[in-house]
Formats: sequence, C-alpha cells, structure tokens
Amino acid sequence: MILSEVEVQTKEQLYQPEGSLCGESIFKVRKAIMDSNKLTINLALFGMTQSGKSSAGNILLGSTDFHSSFSPSSVTKDCTLGRSCHLHAFMRRGGQEITLQVQVLDTPGYPHSMLSKKHVKQEVREALARHFGQEGLHLALLVQRADVPLCGQEESSPVQLIQELLGQAWKNYTAILFTHAEKIEEAGFSEEEYLREASDTLLTLLKSIQHKYIFQYKKGDSLNEQRLKILERIIEFIKENCYQVLNFK
Repeated sequence: MILSEVEVQTKEQLYQPEGSLCGESIFKVRKAIMDSNKLTINLALFGMTQSGKSSAGNILLGSTDFHSSFSPSSVTKDCTLGRSCHLHAFMRRGGQEITLQVQVLDTPGYPHSMLSKKHVKQEVREALARHFGQEGLHLALLVQRADVPLCGQEESSPVQLIQELLGQAWKNYTAILFTHAEKIEEAGFSEEEYLREASDTLLTLLKSIQHKYIFQYKKGDSLNEQRLKILERIIEFIKENCYQVLNFK
C-alpha cells in the first residue's frame, strides 16, 4: 500500500507524530465526546483461520452477528461490519455519563484456505475505506489463539497483512487479543508465566505494539462480564493513543 493512502488523524483531522503528546487535539476530542455524551469506537479483526475472530467479534458486540463455527477450512470469506447496541453509562467523564457503541469489522482469516492474499488484501482494503474512511479506525485487533505458538514472520502472516494495510503507523493501532486463554490456566500457567515463556516472535511483536494485549476466556466470568472487561481494556488503549484514528482514502 502507498503510505499516503493512510492518514493518522483525530476527529479534527490532526496528525500527531509517534510518541508525541496530543495537547490541544486530545482536549478537543474529549470535549466533543463530552458534548455528545456518546463515544463510538471502530475496531477491525485480523488473524489466522480458526483463530476465533468471528467469535471474538460477537463477544465485543454482545450479539451473534458473525457466523462462527468449527470447520476444517476458512469460514469467513467476506468482510462484515457489526454494530453493538448502545451501552448506556459505560463510563463517566467530566461528571457526565458516556454511552458507548462498538463497530467491529470482521475480516477473512489469513492465510485463507480458498482465497489468495491478493483477494483478501483487496477485500479488506475496500472494507476499511468503505466503513472507516471518514470516521477512522481506532484499533486493529490481531486475534491469536493462546494455545498456538506465534512463530516466524512469514510473508503470509496476518501481521504482515496488517502492516501492509495500515502503513507505518500500524504499531500504534494494533493490539493482540488472545483467544482460548482458558488453555493457559488448564496448563498451569498464569498470564505472566505464559508471556515469559512465549516465543521470541511474540515477545518482539508485543514490544513493538507497546505491550497492548488482552486475554479472552471462555469460562469463569459470564460472557457479558468478559465483554465489559475486554471493552474497558480497549478503551484504555484508545485513551493512551489520545483517541486518534486511522483514516483510509
């Protein structure tokens, strides 16, 4: 992708260099949120086939918008946008209750069992421009099974796809969502022990994205509690990034 096709912007179309403070731009964005009493966050899911992307998307939305099932081949073939119901009083800012809405773009798994990289890349690029071209993307979630090691960075990895689609700023707008995290507990590991024993590839990736990661469990807390915990963590990442977004032309 030509890097000029991707712009790093706030809602006021302002760019802040990597590592800089947001200053007036973050003040304006926060004021806009408080004035409207509503915050909409835009997320995109990436990951390998059967990593749990669509299932994770359903948890984020609190719905069953995305088809999710076990299959020996790739299930998702097209990009689909899902919108959650409004989560009233999700958080407070400046003494006011803020309503949250989540928009999630589910994408085909990559590598895909039936679609070429060129096809997947074009499909996702067009969907990003169509759905987030103006409003912008807050965060790309790389969905990675906790019970499958992340190995070397092949040309066909979903990380490579994210880099090509998001451009140089991808590190600031990417977090890892570990699915099947209950397997960690079943193996007798804590989250900290799991990360200490992780592959060099995963550790390098985590360092490059400023250690933005979330563990998703399928047991213990209710699905709604899991959803709220994950969304709270995502909001933290978005705040740390000063509410900036990627806009696609």
